[in-house]
Amino acid sequence: MPEPDALPPRPAFRDALRFWFKLGWISFGGPTGQIAIMHLELVERRRWIGEDRFLHALNFCMLLPGPEAQQLATYSGWLLHGTRGGIAAGILFVLPSALLLWGLSWLYASKGTVPAVAAVFDGLKPAVLALVAVAMVRLGRRALRHPMSWGIAVAAFVALFAVKLPFPLVLACAALLGWMGGRFWPGEPGGDKAVSNADPKHVAPVSSKTVEPVGCEPSHSWWWRMARVTLIGLTCWWLPVVAAGWWLGADHTLFRQGLFFSKAALVTFGGAYAVLPYVAQHAVEVHAWLEPGQMMDGLGLAETTPGPLVMVLQFVGFMGGWNHPGTMSPLLGATLGAAMTTWVTFAPCFLWILLGAPHVERMRRMASIADALRGVTAAVVGVILNLAVWFGWHVLFPAGHGLDMFALVVVLTCITGMSLWRWNVVWVILGAGAAGWGRHLLAGA
Repeated sequence: MPEPDALPPRPAFRDALRFWFKLGWISFGGPTGQIAIMHLELVERRRWIGEDRFLHALNFCMLLPGPEAQQLATYSGWLLHGTRGGIAAGILFVLPSALLLWGLSWLYASKGTVPAVAAVFDGLKPAVLALVAVAMVRLGRRALRHPMSWGIAVAAFVALFAVKLPFPLVLACAALLGWMGGRFWPGEPGGDKAVSNADPKHVAPVSSKTVEPVGCEPSHSWWWRMARVTLIGLTCWWLPVVAAGWWLGADHTLFRQGLFFSKAALVTFGGAYAVLPYVAQHAVEVHAWLEPGQMMDGLGLAETTPGPLVMVLQFVGFMGGWNHPGTMSPLLGATLGAAMTTWVTFAPCFLWILLGAPHVERMRRMASIADALRGVTAAVVGVILNLAVWFGWHVLFPAGHGLDMFALVVVLTCITGMSLWRWNVVWVILGAGAAGWGRHLLAGA
């Protein structure tokens, strides 16, 4: 494995672009599957980013509002190639999903359900479950090296799965426990004794060739950089919203969508499922952009595409524009609504990462911050386990049915192949999707 405090040789920008483009098309399964794919590709196979830096970036992204997987891709791109790398990675992570979901939304709005797509996803879901299971074992093996880390992970899982505590509260408590562990019990989870007691195979010496991320700048330019990034980021975020209000008026659906989803982008801690009740209540009951059943159909369509599950908000924007186009055609109103919703959902993510990443990288050298983030790392294992259990239950035991033997066979096959023979993720996803399609054809024969 790469050294934890050093960046391996950076790839060429064109090589990174090819990877981010591919990642955008294979990132199925919500944040758990997407984080698993990035860890497998960036840390284990390509070795572009060290284990410690990847986990440090993941910890920071989990603390932010918005889709953590897209933010992690943006952070990783920034680590490799600075601002241009972060912007490219973040856009390419979302773009395939946005294009596919636009097409599926148009089919849904004009022709009804899309059974063929659902059939393909019947094969993809168990493959993603297998990917999450394999990644969770690998991540847990590296992150949970001490009893206190195990305790934080278990407590986080119980707090989310059984007690239903708010996601930000769980992470805040984990950070506090990590800080206390490093301060009062140096062996748990990040003090000096923790290093001395760790498995020597997992402890690499600090290299004199440590490479700083491309995006880091000298400390004397911090304030100028913060002001520049903030001004550009806020302008890009709000310019389309202001333009829509000036062009169409404050009562038009497009302007109201820009305002509402900008506000939603600030409270989306914990992923799409955490923000879904808030969005559903306002989009259905207050604004009447779509019907309650359409909201759940939109979630299903978002699950059939790669990219963040929060893309369901694009579907809401599409249907709002389709049902309330004003003087525009339904398709034009829906397209603008989808574009506006996607823009204001993800524009803040770039701002948070490009503004905070340089400071987060410098905080890696601060013992107290590192201890707190190690606590978050342990909690992340519990968070992933919670999502994996929820996802696994719905995959293996679909509503109104018993155990889905087809899904079980796909899960076990993929776990075996990735664990023993290190099957490539792309072929796993393509093969599983083909299996779902084949099952659909056989059922209709």
